[in-house]
Amino acid sequence: MNYNYRYRLRPSDALTDRLAWTVDTCRQVYNHFLHRLNRTDDTSAYSEQKLLPSLKKWWSDLKDVHSKVLQKTVQRLYDNLSTLRGRKENGYRVGTLKWKAPDEYRSFTYSQSGFKLKNTSGRTRLWLSKLGDIPITFYRDLPDDAEIKTVTVKREPTGKWYAILGVETPDDPPAKPENPEKCVGIDVGILKYAHDTDGTAVESLDLSDERERLERAQRNLARKQHGSANWEKQRKVVAERHTDLKRKRRDFLHKLSNYYAREYDFVAVEDLDAKGLVELPGNSRNRAGAAWGTFLRMLEYKCEREGTHFVAVNPYGTTKECAPCGVSTEKALWVREHSCPACGFEADRDANAAWNILSRGITKRLGAGRSESTPVEIALPVDTPVSAKRVVEAGSPITRSQRLLVSSQNSPSSDDTLKREPSGER
Repeated sequence: MNYNYRYRLRPSDALTDRLAWTVDTCRQVYNHFLHRLNRTDDTSAYSEQKLLPSLKKWWSDLKDVHSKVLQKTVQRLYDNLSTLRGRKENGYRVGTLKWKAPDEYRSFTYSQSGFKLKNTSGRTRLWLSKLGDIPITFYRDLPDDAEIKTVTVKREPTGKWYAILGVETPDDPPAKPENPEKCVGIDVGILKYAHDTDGTAVESLDLSDERERLERAQRNLARKQHGSANWEKQRKVVAERHTDLKRKRRDFLHKLSNYYAREYDFVAVEDLDAKGLVELPGNSRNRAGAAWGTFLRMLEYKCEREGTHFVAVNPYGTTKECAPCGVSTEKALWVREHSCPACGFEADRDANAAWNILSRGITKRLGAGRSESTPVEIALPVDTPVSAKRVVEAGSPITRSQRLLVSSQNSPSSDDTLKREPSGER
């Protein structure tokens, strides 16, 4: 299996300048081959990489950059091109690849050779060809049988340098159980970040203080003259605030996804179009801050790592459909309780959605259908009275006779309800 491990680099001032020079040289190589791509037909990453030795004859600076780094720079260009073409084939409106400005290109990659982890006097250092030894904060050991395949050196907007080690282990992921025993469905939201079928409700992470500090730093940046020394200093402060938000959010998502991947044999989630949800009008900031797409990607690869079934289902109607009987009932967003007018089942709106997600996941992956009876954990006694506060929306698929039966049996004010029915219920 393949993993990425991220470590902080602590280069000296001389090494920092050298790293920055290498990044800028790779950026110029990227732009050079992009220029060729726009003016030459039938080019490929392999054919362009073969031109690098002859390019070094007149571009002498390239001799101070490891050959694998230059090859990966060319490969990066064609990977971007392949991604662009793929999006176009899928119906997206795309433009063309753009030249990289100095602040848009911040990393370079070694592959197969040119790097080594060294232990000098009890301190771990990362040796990079053409650059030398760089002190590294090695806070987490690599697996004993792991082999480092790639090393990516990246400069963050804060000015800090990091190394991302891509390692490969010979062990295959654990086999997924044929008959999973511990199954869970997860409904994600904003107020409650995750609500599952076991009754666990995880509140959303409170980042209000961090956002306030970020907004204050951004206001200070707006008052500085663009490009001045004070502007650059404040820009780094803004970048630090963004990093604080990102780090705390990702830490929360890593822990939550790790919990579900390890504790359960089968995990069902909604196949959300996170980007499309953010583009909807209203409350887009909270949707973007929830990072649902990031959570689902983390959960997917961790389930693969732990040998857990992972299935994403169509999210349409999961909050409207009744988990026990399947009747769909319209409800406004502010209605946080599910109350079925057909079978009388009442539950938290998110809990009902989680049960629907689990049911659809089992059907999709294991081939089982909806249970004929209500799940034991949420079943109601036969004689449980149905609350009169139930809202029956106009357009519900239940029949008028069903509404009359439910109203007469359970609502003390059923006559008033029926009188209002011709104008449509709310």
